[in-house]
Amino acid sequence: MILKTTTKWIAAVAAMVILLGGSQVEAQMTTTRLSSAGSNNALRLGLGLEGGYATKNFSNFELGGTARLQYDLSNNLSLMLTPGFYHFFAKNGEFQSTDKGLYSNDLNMIPVKVGLKSFFAQNFYLSGEAGAGFELNHAQETKLILSPGIGYAGNKGLDLGLRYENFSGNHSNYGIIGLRLAYGFKL
Repeated sequence: MILKTTTKWIAAVAAMVILLGGSQVEAQMTTTRLSSAGSNNALRLGLGLEGGYATKNFSNFELGGTARLQYDLSNNLSLMLTPGFYHFFAKNGEFQSTDKGLYSNDLNMIPVKVGLKSFFAQNFYLSGEAGAGFELNHAQETKLILSPGIGYAGNKGLDLGLRYENFSGNHSNYGIIGLRLAYGFKL
């Protein structure tokens, strides 16, 4: 248990070091990239649809949505705040019976994450997020979320990201390999 937790923290610290190191890379930026990176407006909002393959046996698929507030620190480094809603579909539509009735084994979660997005080439970025996931049913546990990712942010507001998201703590661990399709705009 201690080894797993230590390994996750080392991975999270390594991801942040890579992101901060990547921000020092001076990628050639075009006028279009500069304007989309927020040289004129440092604050943006992105609304995204999320889908993911669950890595544990209780679910095969996750679907949800997120709203990402992004503050550009420079042309290639941004802070992110990402709240949302995830729904993990139970395998085979399984149900459990309790003294309060029948309920679905589906899992609902509200994730709240903070992180960094670092552009290493024009429109391509690495990201790292950490936060908490609040389960709304089952044991109603709070999970530590660690999430490294890679993505593409287009000049017309399109943001396509691929990530691994790990949920750990309170007697169970699971994760997803997720895809986020979002549209972002300046505030």
